Amino acid sequence: MRAFDSRDCLDVVEKSCVLECPVDCIYEGARTMYINPDECVDCDACKPACRIGAIYWEGDLPDDEQQHLADNAAFFSQTLPGRDGPLGSPGGADTVGRIGVDTPLVAALPAAESAADA
Repeated sequence: MRAFDSRDCLDVVEKSCVLECPVDCIYEGARTMYINPDECVDCDACKPACRIGAIYWEGDLPDDEQQHLADNAAFFSQTLPGRDGPLGSPGGADTVGRIGVDTPLVAALPAAESAADA
């Protein structure tokens, strides 16, 4: 299974990974992208396509980012703010479009500094 390092992907929503995913399992929240752990086939197409290096194999996720592994799964298994029920496995991101909401963990993170602000 994959996980996003939300610290790197936060407020970037870099979608090069989405274009390479053959099973359409990368979903767009409001501030970051999420990989559906039940739909991902571990093909590795997204990892080299990610221009910001935000995708890790589960076992390679840095210790300070381990919380994002469970949080990524929670995006699909828990009822998110403003939704009637969990997203689950709808069979591809194109079938639902942009979700436009994040998990409470991601929503509470401070805004990422943009390149223009740096």
